[in-house]
Amino acid sequence: QVQLVESGGGLVQAGGSLRLSCAASGRTFNPYYLGWFRQSPGKQRELVAAVTSDYKTSYADFVKGRFTISRDNAKKTVDLQMNSLKYEDTAVYYCAAGVVVGPDVRYSYWGRGTQVTVSS
Repeated sequence: QVQLVESGGGLVQAGGSLRLSCAASGRTFNPYYLGWFRQSPGKQRELVAAVTSDYKTSYADFVKGRFTISRDNAKKTVDLQMNSLKYEDTAVYYCAAGVVVGPDVRYSYWGRGTQVTVSS
């Protein structure tokens, strides 16, 4: 099992930057896919960025070129560097850990989330 705790959220002006961090505890970490999701009021949770166990990254179109996901297996952390923030990036951000099931990634472990608020 993996326990995940996010930190680094807060209030920032549009155009600013924030760095989110997610610390994992538990026996295993390296094999997991790691993702950052977000959910804003009235919207579905959506995948923002993901990193595979061998460090391949992927991003939603709406954050490409602005956000960077990174993982450190030795420290058991996954970070999300967010630059050029927009008002519409306001959401609760969650980190998650999952495994590949067929063609998909099943995220089974979730943190409690951290609020990111971008003022316009």
